[in-house]
Amino acid sequence: MKITAVETFIVKGNFAPWIFCALRTDEGLTGYAEFGEGRVWRGMCGLVEDIAPLIIGKDPRAVEAHYIHMVRSTRMVYGGATWQAIAGIELALWDLKAKALGVPVYELVGGPTRTHQKVYWSHLLSYQANYHEQLGCEPVRSYDDIRTLVRAAMDAGYDTFKTNILLPGEPFRGLGQGRSGPHDQTLTREILNAAIKQIEVMREEAGPEAQICLDVNENFKVDGQIRLAQALEPYELMWLEMDNLDADSCRMLKDSTRTPICTGEQRLGPFNYADLLSSRAMDACKLDLQWQGFIPARRVANMAELYDINIAPHNFNSHLSTFQTMHLCASVTNIKISESDPTAVPWRDEVVTAVPVVEHGMIEIPTGPGWGAELDEKAAKKYAYEG
Repeated sequence: MKITAVETFIVKGNFAPWIFCALRTDEGLTGYAEFGEGRVWRGMCGLVEDIAPLIIGKDPRAVEAHYIHMVRSTRMVYGGATWQAIAGIELALWDLKAKALGVPVYELVGGPTRTHQKVYWSHLLSYQANYHEQLGCEPVRSYDDIRTLVRAAMDAGYDTFKTNILLPGEPFRGLGQGRSGPHDQTLTREILNAAIKQIEVMREEAGPEAQICLDVNENFKVDGQIRLAQALEPYELMWLEMDNLDADSCRMLKDSTRTPICTGEQRLGPFNYADLLSSRAMDACKLDLQWQGFIPARRVANMAELYDINIAPHNFNSHLSTFQTMHLCASVTNIKISESDPTAVPWRDEVVTAVPVVEHGMIEIPTGPGWGAELDEKAAKKYAYEG
């Protein structure tokens, strides 16, 4: 079997495009993957096109050899977007190899380690506040709306949720100062009070047994995160999550509070997690399979196991991303919980050939060959993102 072509598809997503990679072979098999950060989709696709000659004409089944060849051949543009593009090809290689053997991907690496994976409802309130027009839902206008959304998630079988800070108004709006400014990353009294009120309302509605996570992204420097984590201690969060701190700052935060700390999603590759893990600067390790690939993600998970730290996979794209993430969960033994996004654009079910089976906040590990689902190329073209 030889690879004959590499293609990418850009599909309209929740707030940014979803990016897919397809590897064609001379035997008629196609391997699919979802990968990368959709907000830089032009760069992602260009990098895949530049890297593709390294595998054209090769047998796709030597996945490890192809992966290290791609990484070492691109050392002059080391890490970052380059590695996300490599992930697209590497993930599609795994899909091809598993399909050729007629087995799920996790069986190639000793799985399955489980039949189901517990997931949390992510971006609860956040998507409704920030993207209600794209999603065709009502905006968040009051704390009663927050109570209604929490109750709906619980009625759908979820007992664990993740949200982001919303600022009250007509309607409520998400906090984005870490990206769009002001860039001082200051936790003001107004923001702190809004965060406390929001979590208080969620806790009242969800009850004492529910698990609540708060993701503050890169909105605050460590002093603000310490103040916030301490202020939220009475509400017993599952974790406070952030993206922007170095290992020493994370350790300082962790030592200052009873609120558990989760971080790591924006790091790529095992080496870039070493300082967080060796300093035990987090209670849960966040990683994104679609941003780094199956090989490095499993290596990070195995490194985390050495430090008695469980991983919490990051997953906020289409269903193919969820299928891929479930194979990661089924190939390691240190998963705290995995992310899922029940709120999505209405065509999400159309762009894949199968959808995850979710019941009572548990996703069934797929059993079909490859990832267990494929990109529906006809639907991908129907909902193509054109910029």
